[in-house]
Amino acid sequence: MTVKSVVENKEKYEVELIVEVSAEEFEAGLNKVYMKNRGSINVPGFRKGKAPRKVIEGMYGAGVFYEEALELVYPEACNAAIAEKGLDHVAPPQVEILTLGKEGFSFKATVTVRPEVTLKEYKGLEADKVLPTVTEAAVDAELKMYVDRATQLVAVDRAAELGDTAVIDYVGLKDNVPFAGGTAQDYSLELGSNTFIPGFEDGVVGMKAGDVKDIELSFPETYHAEELAGAAVVFQVKCKEVKAKQPPVLDDEFAKDVSEFDTMEEFRASLKEKVIDRNMQQSEAQFRQALLGQLCDQIEIELPAAMIETQVDRFVDNYAARLEQQGITMDMYMQYMNIDMAKIREDLREPAILQTKQQLALDAVAAAEGIVISDEDVDAEVKKAAMNLGVPYERVSEGLDRENLKKDLARDKAMAVVAENAKAKLVEVADNGEVEITEITKEEVEAEKAEEKPKKKTTRKKKTEEVKEEKVEE
Repeated sequence: MTVKSVVENKEKYEVELIVEVSAEEFEAGLNKVYMKNRGSINVPGFRKGKAPRKVIEGMYGAGVFYEEALELVYPEACNAAIAEKGLDHVAPPQVEILTLGKEGFSFKATVTVRPEVTLKEYKGLEADKVLPTVTEAAVDAELKMYVDRATQLVAVDRAAELGDTAVIDYVGLKDNVPFAGGTAQDYSLELGSNTFIPGFEDGVVGMKAGDVKDIELSFPETYHAEELAGAAVVFQVKCKEVKAKQPPVLDDEFAKDVSEFDTMEEFRASLKEKVIDRNMQQSEAQFRQALLGQLCDQIEIELPAAMIETQVDRFVDNYAARLEQQGITMDMYMQYMNIDMAKIREDLREPAILQTKQQLALDAVAAAEGIVISDEDVDAEVKKAAMNLGVPYERVSEGLDRENLKKDLARDKAMAVVAENAKAKLVEVADNGEVEITEITKEEVEAEKAEEKPKKKTTRKKKTEEVKEEKVEE
């Protein structure tokens, strides 16, 4: 590979490279493609996979393997040329083949390079920071999750009410004929859950164990099964049992069962601490996001179009991957939402511009602060991620783009520098939702967080050790 010429277009942040690939390099690529494909090519007089390359080229033309060899060779040659010239490229290069033959090939690569960023002030920025207060209602909401898990269903001798669970048998009839999917036995239906079509659960409300009832309904016009959409039906329902929710008694025994604390008072105190911690994290994240917006205002930059489109490509790929996890293809999504790819890309362009500016701004701070991420830093981050996920280090490390991770870690450190040197205007959210500026200091917020935490239950092991100590003292 030889770079024959370099032409810079500083206005567009583009560098044009003319690259030549020698006959020897191209020949190596052709031979790889031949070895890969020979097993699928039938040539009269030869066993499958045994025909010499020259014979195949004689039958199908000298250029039979050219296109695939090009796809194999030029990306590596292009990357080598970019590295040789030390270009910091920020988008996939645009490649145009100029010449192609047995003597090799040449191509033009248009490379978009990182734009120049003029960074103004990045220390002393100012933003609001919400004081992480917590109400008893918030603690009750946190406690509700434990209560719901400990709540039991018990049989009751009364008519079913909303919130109860009715154990029912039912048969759905359309024109006096049972329809597919309309029959079940011993089905536990939570009344008010809207599991069934509108009207069904309301019809079960008021039934007692042993009651039999016909519920006349119509399926919604938009029902997914065409044969039932808008159809009038009758459900023959037998109520076999009515169960009501029985919440636990919120006493010390409950606290011991669901937590590591001995009393309900200690358990609620721990929940309050948990809410405060979460609110502090959210407050810090919002504070940093506000600072990041201000930081973007502190840079002067003109973004290359190719850089924006590359970020849009990443957004589209990530969104498609999330859809695939839900069993939905991008084509299915576009059809359902009645939009096309052009509309999706248009909607993603502004977020792409914003994220690109944020990354470049943080990169500029990292450069100004001399932040460098070592291989050891990357390994430490991978080990931490592996520990948090509960998976082997090798599994997280495999296929990891370490250079991109280095950039992310450098940006995290740059953001930390901006936050540490920023001025936080602490605000307090009142019960009515109004925001008030407070005189409380950052030190006082940290002091509130560092208050003595509730004591946890003493473990059996610790108790045993205490008994041993007592015996020794005797």
